[in-house]
Amino acid sequence: MINKAFWLSTLALTVSMNANAQDVSGAITPQMMQQIESAYKGSTQDKAIGNALRNVDLSKLAYNQDNRPIADDNFTYQVNSKGITNQKSSGRCWLFSGLNVLRAKAIAKYKMGDFQFSQTYTFFYDQLEKSNLFLQGVIDNREKPMDDKMVEWLFRHPLSDGGQFTGIADLLTKYGAVPSDVMRETYSSENTRHIATLLSLKLREYGLELRASKLKGAALEVRKTEMLGTIYRILVLNLGVPPTTFTWTQKDAKGNPVETTTYTPKSFYDKYIGEDLVHNYVMLMNDPCREYYKLYEIDFDRHTYDGENWTYVNLPIEEIKQMAIASIKDSTMMYFSCDVGKYFDRTRGLLDTENFDYASLLGTTFNMNKKQRVSTFASGSSHAMTLMAVNLDKNGKTDKWMVENSWGQGANNGHLIITDKWFNDYMFRLVVNKKYITEKVREILKQTPTRLPAWDPMFAEEN
Repeated sequence: MINKAFWLSTLALTVSMNANAQDVSGAITPQMMQQIESAYKGSTQDKAIGNALRNVDLSKLAYNQDNRPIADDNFTYQVNSKGITNQKSSGRCWLFSGLNVLRAKAIAKYKMGDFQFSQTYTFFYDQLEKSNLFLQGVIDNREKPMDDKMVEWLFRHPLSDGGQFTGIADLLTKYGAVPSDVMRETYSSENTRHIATLLSLKLREYGLELRASKLKGAALEVRKTEMLGTIYRILVLNLGVPPTTFTWTQKDAKGNPVETTTYTPKSFYDKYIGEDLVHNYVMLMNDPCREYYKLYEIDFDRHTYDGENWTYVNLPIEEIKQMAIASIKDSTMMYFSCDVGKYFDRTRGLLDTENFDYASLLGTTFNMNKKQRVSTFASGSSHAMTLMAVNLDKNGKTDKWMVENSWGQGANNGHLIITDKWFNDYMFRLVVNKKYITEKVREILKQTPTRLPAWDPMFAEEN
């Protein structure tokens, strides 16, 4: 038999708990909901906009028709484009951008026609080296618990197809280069998602084994080498065997043979690149969240275990522009990275903050500045391209730029035009030859770099 007094007290307690739950400070209460709902007036304008938005892509409705005249391809200074490449469905923009800078110099020096360095060859060793970087990182930190920040970061990021310019410098210096027709693209090089998923899964498995292993010293190195042998086999099956020697014919701009020579990847690098990529270039960054005129280094952010950590000079945007102009004036392209998805009009190949008027469409504003967007994770570098042109107005001020992209043919024959305002807001990194840097930057390079953690959100790899 149910005790009536007990039942009533239980009911009263339940009602009291529910009432308290609704009155929790910060929760949406019924009264607050009434106020929220009253913000929508249901005007005829709102109804019309709502009907449109429920049936049409928002960006099409926000498209700014008054902004059309800006996208022309006339520039004060321009490096001749050497042909558009296509990274397909892969995250190798960093690789295409870096190699495109170097191929432009090789074509100009040897007066060649169509020519590309093999992205597949360099990518093969990138994936092998990153696998070793992960495995050795696990070994170096295996005494730490799994919830240690560094251990967690390693297992979250065992491998990726993204990267940045230090990877170009280290990989080519170590393994050389080959022409694209010596090691061609494959389905897996152009569509990296599946192989990346499987390699990452295998590496995580190996990482757990290494953490549990009692092996030490030479025995541990032997086991790691065996693991890398499996990774190598998977890469060969998907990408092919990297050549150790090859015979290749250089051709002139008209396609006529010039000379046929047998090379190794290193001797080919020496002839057609022939410079110290590790020490001849510097990365400039515009990160308003950190102090300018300082040298920074990102811990464990490299492509090879024995390579260079990603190091950069943080500068105001206007000072970066001056070095970019000097390079373009001297017919030298640059590795450039940005937040490409913001205000991008694909139909015209135009990056412009005025492309879309979301404020008028939605009746609100989006007013964060660059520092606020970066600090709240709303913006960051996502894609690398090759900076090749700048336009100066009658007062000598920059008003637009152009990059060579790696998404195949499209608007502007595969090039993107960038307004100066967009450049200010969404450009982050530029790699320039040291002969174009200022004396101020040379002095900054003498600093002991401030080391930042590998998991800093500003330093995602470009893809």
